[in-house]
Amino acid sequence: MEEESMEEEGGGGCEAMMDDQNHNNWGAGGYGRHLLGSAAAPLGDRLLRGPAAEPTSGPELSDVPEANGVLRGCEPGKGGAGAIAAAININASTSKFLMNVITIEDYKSTYWPKLDSAIDQLLTQSPGDYIPISYEQIYSCVYKCVCQQHSEQMYSDLIKKITNHLERVSKELQASPPDLYIERFNVALGQYMGALQSIVPLFIYMNKFYIETKLNRDLKDDLIKLFTEHVAEKHIYNLMPLLLEAQSTPFQITPSTMANIVKGLYTLRPEWVQMAPALFSKFIPNILPPAVESELQEYAAQDQKLQRELMQNGFDR
Repeated sequence: MEEESMEEEGGGGCEAMMDDQNHNNWGAGGYGRHLLGSAAAPLGDRLLRGPAAEPTSGPELSDVPEANGVLRGCEPGKGGAGAIAAAININASTSKFLMNVITIEDYKSTYWPKLDSAIDQLLTQSPGDYIPISYEQIYSCVYKCVCQQHSEQMYSDLIKKITNHLERVSKELQASPPDLYIERFNVALGQYMGALQSIVPLFIYMNKFYIETKLNRDLKDDLIKLFTEHVAEKHIYNLMPLLLEAQSTPFQITPSTMANIVKGLYTLRPEWVQMAPALFSKFIPNILPPAVESELQEYAAQDQKLQRELMQNGFDR
């Protein structure tokens, strides 16, 4: 099914569309009239409303004999709606076109594969990489699926997709040697958080009309929780001793790497501060209790020790 831009969907946003699960306006000037011409609306109204409906404004279909909303030659009670449908030759495929329905088969074969491919690229890109995907097309794809009541399936597929990715990341970290462990964890954390900056906005309609309203949650929070559960929790007890060792050996890892990891861990789970309060306090303000006068000498001794270590590593006072 060929994609269209968001402007071709019609105005009013998803709030108006949600009143009709096929997001079509069959009144004068509506989407059906846009597809089939002005004669489509009167025919659509009569089929949907029944014989008692008043015809809408617009030219009549000259090749469909009609009187009082009932096709001539179709006696009431002899065939009913089936005879009417047969008389104007509306089969299943034509009805689908008229109503612009996205079936679950359409979703699985056409829409989700596009989303799946885009998510793959976003999750595996390196900082500064150019991603050859159409953000407008993906955004439109999500919008249509939400308006066609596929939000639950799409959310389930998204969570499963990202969970599988994070499980692979965790296994790769487990195989890392100690001297590369911290750096690789930093890359995995930064890559994932960077991907969320694109993934969350692309699924904004699913977040607004399904996750927030029906699940009472937020997509970004859910995706951060996935990293916490499938990566960080599995590695925190191996990672923390290496971070403390690196802290005691200046410049074993770069200060930016240490800062990124510590701040990232605090974002994932603030209570991890209790594992190494002194370490977290170097990068997160107000972690430790206020200084007291009786400990000033200890603070001064720590500063002197740091200055000696800096001088030993080639830094002047």
